[in-house]
Amino acid sequence: MTSMCFFGCERAQKRSGVTMLQRQWGNVRKSYALADNVFRTMLSEFNNHFILISGESGAGKTEASKKILQFYAVSCPSTRLLNNVRDRLLLSNPVLEAFGNAKTLKNDNSSRFGKYMDIEFDHRGGAVGGHILSYLLEKSRVVHQNHGERNFHIFYQLVEGGEEELLRWLGLERNCKNYRYLVQGDCAKVSSINDKSDWRTVRKALSVIDFSESDTEHLFGIIASVLHLGNLKFEADARGYATVKNNQEMQWVSKLLGIPGQVLQQGLTHRKIEAKTEEVFSPFSVEHAVYARDALAKAIYGRTFNWLVNKINESLANQDSSRKTVIGLLDIYGFEVFSVNSFEQFCINYCNEKLQQLFIQLTLKSEQEEYELEGIEWEPVPYFNNKIICDLVEEKFRGIISLLDEECLRPGEATDLTFLEKMEEKIGGHPHFITHKLGDKNTRKTLERGDFRLLHYAGEVTYCVVGFLDKNNDLLYRSGKEVMQHSKNGIIKHCFPSSEPDTKKRPETVVTQFKNSLVGLTEILMSKEPWYVRCIKPNEAKQPARFDDVLVRHQVKYLGLMEHLRVRRAGFAYRRKYEIFLQRYKALCPDTWPNWKGTPAEGVRCLIKHLGYKTDEYKFGRTKIFIRHPRTLFATEDAFQVCKHQLATRIQAKYKGWRVKEGYLKQKEAATKIENCWRGLLARKERERRAWAVKVIKRFIKGFMTRNQPACIDNSEYLAYVRQNYLTRLKENLPKTVLETDSWLTPPPILKEASQLLQNIYTRYLVRQYVREIAPERKSQLLLKAQTSSMFKGKKENYPFSVYRPFVDTRIALEDINLKVLQTVQQEHIKYSVPVVKYDRNGFRPRLRQLIFTQEAAYLVEETKIKQRIDYASLKGVSVSNLSDNFLILHVTCDDIKQKGDLVLQCDYLFEALTKLSVIADKQSCIKVVQGSVRFDIQPGREGFVDFKSGQESMVYRAKNGHLMVESTRMKSR
Repeated sequence: MTSMCFFGCERAQKRSGVTMLQRQWGNVRKSYALADNVFRTMLSEFNNHFILISGESGAGKTEASKKILQFYAVSCPSTRLLNNVRDRLLLSNPVLEAFGNAKTLKNDNSSRFGKYMDIEFDHRGGAVGGHILSYLLEKSRVVHQNHGERNFHIFYQLVEGGEEELLRWLGLERNCKNYRYLVQGDCAKVSSINDKSDWRTVRKALSVIDFSESDTEHLFGIIASVLHLGNLKFEADARGYATVKNNQEMQWVSKLLGIPGQVLQQGLTHRKIEAKTEEVFSPFSVEHAVYARDALAKAIYGRTFNWLVNKINESLANQDSSRKTVIGLLDIYGFEVFSVNSFEQFCINYCNEKLQQLFIQLTLKSEQEEYELEGIEWEPVPYFNNKIICDLVEEKFRGIISLLDEECLRPGEATDLTFLEKMEEKIGGHPHFITHKLGDKNTRKTLERGDFRLLHYAGEVTYCVVGFLDKNNDLLYRSGKEVMQHSKNGIIKHCFPSSEPDTKKRPETVVTQFKNSLVGLTEILMSKEPWYVRCIKPNEAKQPARFDDVLVRHQVKYLGLMEHLRVRRAGFAYRRKYEIFLQRYKALCPDTWPNWKGTPAEGVRCLIKHLGYKTDEYKFGRTKIFIRHPRTLFATEDAFQVCKHQLATRIQAKYKGWRVKEGYLKQKEAATKIENCWRGLLARKERERRAWAVKVIKRFIKGFMTRNQPACIDNSEYLAYVRQNYLTRLKENLPKTVLETDSWLTPPPILKEASQLLQNIYTRYLVRQYVREIAPERKSQLLLKAQTSSMFKGKKENYPFSVYRPFVDTRIALEDINLKVLQTVQQEHIKYSVPVVKYDRNGFRPRLRQLIFTQEAAYLVEETKIKQRIDYASLKGVSVSNLSDNFLILHVTCDDIKQKGDLVLQCDYLFEALTKLSVIADKQSCIKVVQGSVRFDIQPGREGFVDFKSGQESMVYRAKNGHLMVESTRMKSR
């Protein structure tokens, strides 16, 4: 998905520079430019900054924060320690995204928690540590997702990408549809998300962030246990009490969390009630058991997520206690409007209201108030202040949060509808609040009776009040906590410590905790210099290259960007107190350098006059100077940098002057001594090098002269060199295939035997490698060819021409065999069939026939009937000539005069047919290659002959002597 971003940076006070506004639609380079400006300003002024990234859900906030973090990782100084910190900062993102992000209707990678990251830098600008704060994880997503949405990414990554061994250990199947917590949104598979690839990234990230093998196993065990918990089903017994229906899932949860099964089952089906000094276990109904199961799943996941953030913070912690500067990066939920908006959207949109209020406070409001306070002539720019909406939500005793907490904590039957009635009673007249009861006729058509509508700064949002009280209470039964304290899983033991106070006082509600955390976040941000990235969503369809003018104008309007631009254009780019401005730039004027005797305001006036500022370029306030254009300040800063270098050069020259005279003679004497020593050292090293070279050359020549003698002191080094040289060249020129083994490198005399051994070993290696790579079909073909070779190689003249022709399973398709014949023959399983020409025993007339081999016999088949069946047991032998003809004679046992005799056949696929026959009937030894004439039995007592000879052309005819004459042409060898 593409997103458009309005990248801007604003500061009340800046380095020696200017308050800037940079904007660019859809250009990531602008986020780099902003990050670079923040970094340079931090190094220059040595103070703390933060970048606030805001916008609607799906506008690109998470991507913008990752780009900024990548920029700092690449642009910061590099050492081994700093690279380690950099890798951990970068890889913390995919881990937090896996556990804290999910697909929603607006965004396929929506942050379901708020994240503020501090990046700590040393005085050189190296990233030396970091710290992450998380806000309000949307735990309800663990147990429920709206249609078109998914649970947190990590569940799908584990199921889709987890290794088979890991899944078996966790008791999981590679099918998300088997888990109730993953299928409620009906979109377990998303085309834009590659869960397998993301899983590999998370696994790598966990290892880099110093997660031990034990931590990783326990973490994945918890994720799997949540999935098994979701599959737990309950049924009512005879008394209506809940019992666990599927014990197998219970056993997996028990194993993965290390909790005894009986303890776990008791905690899921009973609630412990303390009455004075007694403890009573009250059984759940099925409905209460389901609630307890889901509450436990949410608590486990929520506390595990907090543990994960703390673990990452331990990995990022900076061990150096010296002062560090910080750049904060705030990536928090975007404004959300769905078809059904619940408690989570209320909290998220309240957070965005607070951030918008902070933006107004730090920009539009504070800047205009500063002009009035300093006495600068100014025409106020009107803007919408959303403080009225923030007060509606958070005002003490009357705000929505107070009313919600009051309804959650009061005794009696409090429901979501009583909460709605209380809001109608207390804040019914507020212009930004409306319900079905308070609305007019047209409004009521758009509101259900259980809805209320707030007019946020970004537009109207209708909230369904159902579930507000339960989600705000987020209660986990005490028995559930006690069950978790029995766990042997290291992470669960940390998240549910036995030392956790067992107070009967109700804990703070979710919305109050969130409100307090936002107050703390605001204090953190107010203590730093602000910069902004405003993300604009181009369309609602998550499509690239689509620009919805109406949607974009709406965002620009409610974000107050136009009013902001008007203030910046009409205002001043830079403002500084007189003392600070004079202290920095006094070196540019002879009258103010090195010390100014008058007031700072008078000194600045003198300095401005000397620099030649035009009257429309600046204004004097009561305590500050205001400069309108950035170019004016840039010119002043450039002049200051030049002046600073000139001053530094003068000071250095003056200092060097008197030091040079004093030390000149000493330096000259020392230089002479050093030069002499150095030259002597070089000469000695050169003499040693040449002496060593002479010895080596002598030994080499002597070794060459005695190379053919037995090994001795004189030639041992030379022979070692010869061996090494030959083996090195052999390594670079090894044959690639078995067919290239003749190209083996010629060895020197001393290595002939070793070379032959190496050649044999390497040839066997190539053969084994070739055999391993052969496909089963190819291997079967080669085995058949090998058998053919053993029978006919060097014996039959036309054998070489059959080698390159592959054998096939059969030459006649089943549909080409007569149905009646097929029904008879198929009972014995057809193994091979081939068309042949059969020559009559009397007269030798040729007849077209089909020869079929089955498991038990060979059949000679006419078109519609079987002419002859030959049992393999009665097959005495097979005769073929040594010439290039394709004739074969099947010799059969013939005891009865009525029985048919031997068969004289001609087959175009002679070698294939005979090989198949030898394999099927195991008759390899019966196949004979003969020369000249072959006798065959026509019937008992009658003989016939087939004469074979070479001729000018191939022909078959009956000779005058009554024999069958077969002439074949002599074939040239291939």
